[in-house]
Amino acid sequence: MTPALHPSRRAVLATAAAGLSTALTATLSGCSAASGSTSGGVTLTFSWWGNDDRAARTEKAVRLFEKEHPGVSVRTSNGEFGAYLQKLATQAAGGGIPDVVQLDYRQVSQYAGGEAILPLDDIIKAGTIRTSEMDKGLLRTGTYKGGQYALLMGRGITGYAYDSAVYKKAGVPTPGPSWTWQDWAEANKRIAALGLKSPDGRPYTGSNDGGGNEDVFETWLRGRGGKLYAHQTELGFTEADLTAFWAFCDGLRKDGAIAEARDTVQAKSTETSPIGRGLAAADFTWDAPFPGYTGLLGKDIHFAPVPTTGGHQGAYFKPSMLLGIGANSEHPEEAAQLIDFLLNDPRAGDILGFSRSTPPNRKIAARVAKTLQGPEREIYDYAQTMEKYGLDDPPTAPPPGDLAIQTAFKRGYQRVMYGMATPRQAARELIDEANRELRS
Repeated sequence: MTPALHPSRRAVLATAAAGLSTALTATLSGCSAASGSTSGGVTLTFSWWGNDDRAARTEKAVRLFEKEHPGVSVRTSNGEFGAYLQKLATQAAGGGIPDVVQLDYRQVSQYAGGEAILPLDDIIKAGTIRTSEMDKGLLRTGTYKGGQYALLMGRGITGYAYDSAVYKKAGVPTPGPSWTWQDWAEANKRIAALGLKSPDGRPYTGSNDGGGNEDVFETWLRGRGGKLYAHQTELGFTEADLTAFWAFCDGLRKDGAIAEARDTVQAKSTETSPIGRGLAAADFTWDAPFPGYTGLLGKDIHFAPVPTTGGHQGAYFKPSMLLGIGANSEHPEEAAQLIDFLLNDPRAGDILGFSRSTPPNRKIAARVAKTLQGPEREIYDYAQTMEKYGLDDPPTAPPPGDLAIQTAFKRGYQRVMYGMATPRQAARELIDEANRELRS
């Protein structure tokens, strides 16, 4: 769950990075998927998405890798999430994915199934990429049909960014790991009942509307013992499951407890979301972008657990993003060395910090955590709290059709918001469309 209720992995609030060179601001259009040798050496391509801070840190770590590996140079590029995904899809269609590529959790099955990225099992067995300090359950998230195709760069988890001053004013207790969806609904109603006004004079609400966000639905579903997918070709939920979720959100919106439809549709980033525009007190999000909320909205914004069903948490640790190797790379050995360096070298860990959420290497995570302050420390402590509370294991990477289903999910709830379909009608339409996508 990311800013403005778009998956996390969506665009992150940009933060200024002092001294950022022009090389760091290269646009995605400058990304070349070609690899080769220059002056007798090896040139790798490496692309990722993210804000300026992530770009500056990544660039610095890459330059250290080059210093440690004479004869290997790395041509880097990064872009905004949406444009990045589109560009990568075009590159994949043309057989030109970069040597080292940052992937979203939802892309693993798509690109592994399309043979656009290499299987990594033999590389890992050879010790070129080390995984001994990584959680085995999380490693599964980069698998496809039993094979390892990608390795996580960070361990992320969903949460709830909220204005603690408004919660206190409404008499709402600080959300804990076992608070429920009914507690959340009551909190939103109490905040709306305060009669506060947004900057444009409209009523202030309790939260952004997560009805169109597949991540929020997955949290709801997992808290009830369900899951999004039974396997790669079958949904794991029913029409009744989705109807109940959409009816719940629809009712709160009609009561004025959560954001209006027009504000939900307008939300494209933290700044344009209801919480960012002063229209709501809270937002479902992921831990990695949370510091952007405090940077925009101030020190009263804190990070809390997502609601549960009877104390059963639906949140889970997932890869904030992963790394893979392009199937047509001319230098897979060197590409693997770069991945291993970024994931397992303590110096790289110090540089990258928590720019992609908690580092997957346990020792590096503990090392870097000692230096954390402010909102970064808050999300680290949050993850520790949730780990102790107890979470279910993460699912494997979703099927190739998930990206299309995610788009249909958002579209379906928009029909509900604008009165074009009842929750049950929209749920039936979504399930029919999802089944066609999964079986195609």
